[in-house]
Amino acid sequence: MARDVQFTFDCADPAALSAFWAEALGYQVQAPPPGFDSWDQALEAWGVPPERRNDASAAVDPEGGRPRLFFQRVPEGKQAKNRVHLDVRAAPGLEGEERMAALEAEAERLVTHGAKRLERHEPAPPLAFGHIVMADPEGNEFCLD
Repeated sequence: MARDVQFTFDCADPAALSAFWAEALGYQVQAPPPGFDSWDQALEAWGVPPERRNDASAAVDPEGGRPRLFFQRVPEGKQAKNRVHLDVRAAPGLEGEERMAALEAEAERLVTHGAKRLERHEPAPPLAFGHIVMADPEGNEFCLD
């Protein structure tokens, strides 16, 4: 049986983190339900108090083929290194210096959107092609691969 999957992130600021990941992956922040021009309008109509309106957010693939990313507010901050992380495939089919240049360009772009660069791993053929470890605005590690 085929199953859908979504990735859920615990975070402090769901709206900001969903906007970051939408930018990083070419996704978009999920649109409000039909009949509403904004999420704030929908949440107001549903009686959600203002202080609870950033409890969740989602980013979706505009073409619908990739998993939904769901962001939920939690009271505690990030405690340790991620056990699972995303690899953002920013240089498919590239090798060597061309690959690393493409990864560097993407790292620079994401830093302007709030990411932090953590470390660069050089290519070490035959198995390691090189990658850059990054962190999103709330410190969740991911790799540019």
